[in-house]
Amino acid sequence: MLSLGKRNVLGVMVDAMDYESAVAFVFERARQRRAATISALAVHGVMTGALNPEHKYRLNSFDLLVPDGQPVRWAINLLYGAKLSDRVYGPELMRRICEQAAREGTPIYLYGSTREVLASLIASLREKFPNIHIAGSEPSAFRILSLEERAAVAQRIRSTGAAIVLVGLGCPRQEVFAYELRNLLSVPVLAVGAAFPFLAGTLPQAPPWMQRRGLEWLFRLFIEPRRLWRRYLYLNPAYLFLTALQWLRLRQFSPHGRPPSL
Repeated sequence: MLSLGKRNVLGVMVDAMDYESAVAFVFERARQRRAATISALAVHGVMTGALNPEHKYRLNSFDLLVPDGQPVRWAINLLYGAKLSDRVYGPELMRRICEQAAREGTPIYLYGSTREVLASLIASLREKFPNIHIAGSEPSAFRILSLEERAAVAQRIRSTGAAIVLVGLGCPRQEVFAYELRNLLSVPVLAVGAAFPFLAGTLPQAPPWMQRRGLEWLFRLFIEPRRLWRRYLYLNPAYLFLTALQWLRLRQFSPHGRPPSL
């Protein structure tokens, strides 16, 4: 296992760690029934924090932010000589967590996406891991929840006895959701990005060779151009430019954000 602690990437404190350490952390908290917030961050996730002080505050309050994207892993290696050999990809992290949860009998809860995707995801997980205990599931409301609605969601999750909550709402809504529920649940809550439709088989994944070379964004842009073109056109070049400034020590990025307004 490899866990080198948090590293500042454009002001967002990303954990330099591998899959084994991330999974071990999640199950330690699950067994102890202790709250934890975890997210797998790609370039888009890092940039949402770098450009928004309120969201930076949220992200830097998380227990774990793992390097989901290859460019995030590369930045940690470039800036800190971490020698991370692989990223911690959200869909693969979720797959490993579900595999161990099935092995240990740990109940999980799935929150996010649509009813159709959730149905396919549950069927897929039960086919892959026959012993998996899915304590409950709930689709996204596709809007910001009120205080009362958040409390109701947390109560529904608690009532199932779930020990791990997996959240697939897309960035940055899933991190906002996890942050808002951090004091309402005493279990780890993981934001896993597009893992739900990927593992459900409803959205194709980039081939492994593209993933290894950091070209997953290109594949996703081809699949969903109307939804993603702005994200990649603006944020990818900005990320490269700002990372270069940090590497050349021409600019420092503070990890301090601003508490979000309620």
